[in-house]
Amino acid sequence: MRKTERFQVEDANSLWHIYKTVSFWKVVKNFIVIQLARYTPFLSVKNWLYRVFLRMTVGKQTSFALMVMPDVMFPEKIKVGTNSVIGYNTTILAHEYLIKEYRIGDVIIGDEVLIGANTTILPGVTIGDGAVVSAGTLVHKDVPAGAFVGGNPMQLIYSKEEMENRS
Repeated sequence: MRKTERFQVEDANSLWHIYKTVSFWKVVKNFIVIQLARYTPFLSVKNWLYRVFLRMTVGKQTSFALMVMPDVMFPEKIKVGTNSVIGYNTTILAHEYLIKEYRIGDVIIGDEVLIGANTTILPGVTIGDGAVVSAGTLVHKDVPAGAFVGGNPMQLIYSKEEMENRS
């Protein structure tokens, strides 16, 4: 199970309770900053926007490709290590709204991690240092350090030891 906090709701589905969960103005500000960053071709500017306005933890020399979509409601729960690459059009979620509950969880991406294009990372997931996530993967559970994973549902393709033996 992913590491998320669960909050029960009554009556309508949890998305109807959205602004009891997070401030409307925080979402508006985050949306504007994220849209600017998604199209900004300057990696240092993107990282600055994420650190200063969204309070994300972003390591040195980390690269967010064009159109990456960090969580608009809880970006401060996203932590990305040093010298990692987050591929084109990747979505990083720190929340999920369900019918009877909503969940919030930290997303931790280690150092020197490669995330392929069009990947979706769900809340409460940790991706270990040196891991590789292939394009189009749904990351729904933790990824061990140095592993190569891919697919939907995500599966381990090579462990760290198998990756080292291939070199």
